Amino acid sequence: MSIRLYNTLTRDKEDFSPLNPERVTMYACGPTVYNYAHIGNARPAVIFDLLYRVLEKSYPGTVYARNITDVDDKINTAAAEQGVPIDVVSQRYTQAYHEDMAALGVGKPTVEPRATDHIGEIISMIERLIEAGHAYEAEQHVLFNITSYDEYGRLSRRDFEDMVAGARIEVAPYKKHPGDFVLWKPSTDPLPGWDSPWGWGRPGWHIECSVMAEKHLGNTIDIHAGGQDLVFPHHENEIAQSVCAHEGAPFARYWLHNGFVTVSKRKMSKSLGNTLVVHDLLKMHPGEALRYQLLSAHYRQPLDWSDEALEQSRRTLDRMYSVLRDAAEKAGPLSAADEPGKAFLDALHDDINTPDALAELNRISRLLARSEDVSEIRQLASELLADGALIGLLQKDPAAWFEQGSSDVDDAEIDRLIAERQAARDQRDFTRSDEIRDQLAAMGIVLEDVAGGTRWRKDR
Repeated sequence: MSIRLYNTLTRDKEDFSPLNPERVTMYACGPTVYNYAHIGNARPAVIFDLLYRVLEKSYPGTVYARNITDVDDKINTAAAEQGVPIDVVSQRYTQAYHEDMAALGVGKPTVEPRATDHIGEIISMIERLIEAGHAYEAEQHVLFNITSYDEYGRLSRRDFEDMVAGARIEVAPYKKHPGDFVLWKPSTDPLPGWDSPWGWGRPGWHIECSVMAEKHLGNTIDIHAGGQDLVFPHHENEIAQSVCAHEGAPFARYWLHNGFVTVSKRKMSKSLGNTLVVHDLLKMHPGEALRYQLLSAHYRQPLDWSDEALEQSRRTLDRMYSVLRDAAEKAGPLSAADEPGKAFLDALHDDINTPDALAELNRISRLLARSEDVSEIRQLASELLADGALIGLLQKDPAAWFEQGSSDVDDAEIDRLIAERQAARDQRDFTRSDEIRDQLAAMGIVLEDVAGGTRWRKDR
């Protein structure tokens, strides 16, 4: 089936038809690198990484840009609090973001532009907007005049007064309209700054994405993606300045937005102390378990995060890895098929329907677990591995998956206790056998009695 995507701009699910099938263009708003990413930041990274994979299957020439915002007031504040230069903060957390997202199976985008590498282009776009009458200078600031763009508000569908009230801006006396937003603002030491026609300063947040999309993807792009919280004002402002800078050419043809992540039904916030940082979660859970949980709900719906749900995701992966391990014992080395299964791919083509895709993954796993026919085992396992490769799961060797966990458990001691337990069972001393199983469980070791002996794994 053709790829269908829900377009926030039209509020409808549409067949995806790129401007140029040889070069599909996609832009996703990336991180502002002032701290470790939390699980809400990880959701769009995982979802749109998957969309990129799906697009590449049909359009190998897809170009995916995901930016790094490395000049921002939050970075300035973090640097001041830590007493370090601003670039130390941005570099530290850019590296941390890359490492944490890689642990979640997020691949690299085609291009990863950084705002500070595009200052010249930002100044140029602002100059064009001023010349066309869409922006104006006031007290060393340059602002976009929202009344100059008739379709301002089309994406978010808010009435004009609601948009002004909801804008993340301070109402300054030099603004022509309270909703006008900053394109350039003055800087003073120790804040970062660059020379410009309007004095020493730095860019506003919204203009950065418009410029990076323009430079790396073109004036009109196929897909623009990001979190639901970016619809207004960020994406609304991107559209206004990009369309006006490009003499009315559309900015993005399809807009995709993922829903929020809550924690035990409550919004994540510092005040509630429930912000879940990916860097910390990875110390306790495998990255694939986090990825599975992030994919468990449809991307446009809210995702509620809980310890119970994460544990269920891990157990589901444990089961599928166990099935693959058993399949290899029955049929020999396994390899992925050239293409994912049709039902699996159809689910992802239907607006990235990950719940249906994961249901299909589990269906194939159950069929594989029941099969005793070597030919069928190889066919089902190859389909399961191909599906997993596309969605970013089942990427480890089963033995390596089950070896994850506590590093302070002595493997030789485990093997000795298992041998002692087997001897007790042979002597029908089931009391001692159960005692050893309980002892191993207390060490974080789970036993699996199978044909030919006992296997163990570390319970993470």
